Amino acid sequence: MSKINKLIAIFLCCAVFSAIACSEAGSQNPYDSAIKTARSEIWQAINTGKCGSATVAIMVDGTIVYAEGFGMADREKSIPVDTNTKFNMGSISKLYAATAIMLLVDDGKVSLDKPVTDYLPEFRMADRRYRDITVRMTLNHSSGIPGTQGSNTFGFRHNGKALQETLETLAYSHLKHNPGDMTAYCNDGFSLAEMIVEKVSGKKFIEFLSERVFKPLDLTYTGLSVGEIRDKNRAAYYNPETGKMEPFEVASILGAGGLSTTASDLCRFLDTFSSQNKLFTKTSLDEMRKEQLSKFRGKLRNSDVFCGLGWDMTEIPSYKAAGLKIMGKSGGTGNYSSMCFTVPDKRISVAVIASGDKSGAMQMAFDILNAVLIERGLMTKEKKSLSFPVKLEKIPQSLASFAGYYANEQKTCRIVFDMDKNTVTLNKLKDGKEAPELSLIFNNGYFHDGGGNQYYFTSINKQEYFVNSFKKLGIDTISMQKAEPLEKPQNLRINMDNRLWLRRNTSPSEGIGGMNTHLVKSLIYKDLPGYVNFLGTKRIESKIFAGMPFDAIRDQTELTLLDKDSETWARVSELLFSPADCAKPLKAGENIIKIDSLGYDEWLKADEDMILSFVKPEQGRIIVFSPDRTAKYDSAVDTGDVFVTKGSFVECEGYADDLFKINAITGGR
Repeated sequence: MSKINKLIAIFLCCAVFSAIACSEAGSQNPYDSAIKTARSEIWQAINTGKCGSATVAIMVDGTIVYAEGFGMADREKSIPVDTNTKFNMGSISKLYAATAIMLLVDDGKVSLDKPVTDYLPEFRMADRRYRDITVRMTLNHSSGIPGTQGSNTFGFRHNGKALQETLETLAYSHLKHNPGDMTAYCNDGFSLAEMIVEKVSGKKFIEFLSERVFKPLDLTYTGLSVGEIRDKNRAAYYNPETGKMEPFEVASILGAGGLSTTASDLCRFLDTFSSQNKLFTKTSLDEMRKEQLSKFRGKLRNSDVFCGLGWDMTEIPSYKAAGLKIMGKSGGTGNYSSMCFTVPDKRISVAVIASGDKSGAMQMAFDILNAVLIERGLMTKEKKSLSFPVKLEKIPQSLASFAGYYANEQKTCRIVFDMDKNTVTLNKLKDGKEAPELSLIFNNGYFHDGGGNQYYFTSINKQEYFVNSFKKLGIDTISMQKAEPLEKPQNLRINMDNRLWLRRNTSPSEGIGGMNTHLVKSLIYKDLPGYVNFLGTKRIESKIFAGMPFDAIRDQTELTLLDKDSETWARVSELLFSPADCAKPLKAGENIIKIDSLGYDEWLKADEDMILSFVKPEQGRIIVFSPDRTAKYDSAVDTGDVFVTKGSFVECEGYADDLFKINAITGGR
């Protein structure tokens, strides 16, 4: 499910440290219900392992009426989270990037509707349409750029080449749709915006923000990601499965997701979009608050998402009908998750940031916001009522043609219509196998899952979509898009079915969240010729290239086959792979591995059970994968020897000329 779909789905749906709640002694706090909601939900998330720590704040009429920290910022040192503890905010950083651009618009140095190439002549793509991408399109997700140049941008050390690497990847990338046609979430657009700010202002992005945003708004605790600051008051991330602390996360793409903050600072920033705006001209403030339209707008049954400049939402229809303008933005990295809302006309803002990517920050922020709105008399508490189960109706025969393979950025499914049983089943595909994930019945024009969610299929501009329909909100969002059968399917020059690939260009400091790209299996759909699955579904367009088949799905990639040292390698956007049979065999005794001058990762494979011990360079890294491709040892967080079974892989990551020593003890010693 996409980030937007998660956000909308959520709409429907020990001691406390350093708390402040502004009220007179002995009197009931006017936001008591919201405070109770925050405490109960955050502690539930912590106690169930969904997050390790969190911070929350509520701001009303320019005053922080409640702020609180939960859990431990550092467990080993017993440092609790307080209201000044910094967390990475992830994609909420996009609001700051959009703000920076609008300040340059106010300066007369940038025009939203001029091409990006006017400001970044070095920006190129392998698709002539890139010249039509405007600055506005980088901020409202309508550029058509594939999505995210994400490797080596979230990790343990700053990657000073991140922006240049983004330009290099885009130079051989294509667009998934005409600029302005669709709205599909795109991180790389905000990296371009970051570059525009630096090019036009002549200052580093963080310096520009500090001078023009942080200082004027008194955002004392907002800045670079937690891995780049030496402040002791920053929240560490602990893996919920192992309990181990991971190195502090560094996000090198600042405009797309690289800033840290506190919940209170975030609320102070949100308040600038109210009548108390201290940054923009009125024209720019109005632009930041309004919906940004694409040509696709209005083509679904109900309203689609009201994206803005950096915002996930600038309106929610059901709240708009009640006279409330709600603006919201979510954020997520490998180690942190966040959500913020503001009601600018009422000067109400709520922010929640947590360690852990499954914290439920979105849900918590929404529930807290609702509690505030109820306490302010701006909405009434919804009464819970029972309803009868949805009755099964016969599926119209005309809908059966929607059966087939569908995908989004996270998964591929085969959707099966059973017209005799009047059911539709979504079978999730993994490693070529199918497993039922969702069963639907038809009623009154929609398909229902029994959990109160409804969906429908639609065909627009010869493309077929599976759509989430959120009745209470009056919003529809595209969940998945169909891979259309091809009249003249093509094949790649090598057999890609059930083939294992090894990632070769990983930085030793890349985040643990990117581990699923290290050891990858490619697959062919036997009953959908012309497509290949290699880190997502791709349409084969030549003997060496497979491109993006979808126009409405975020974070797509393209596959190119390359010749290297008499072997066929694969490039998936910026990721480089060699076939798994290139891995060297691990021999009993000492194995010496040297990283070549290009810095490519080296891989070894165990042909029998072994106990391994390692000697590595200071900045080198060793990862061990089980035969099922699960990482079982990572020197970034693990120490000591490790037992590996036959068929396991060992990845050595380092820099040119680095030496690794692996000692292998077998059963025969």
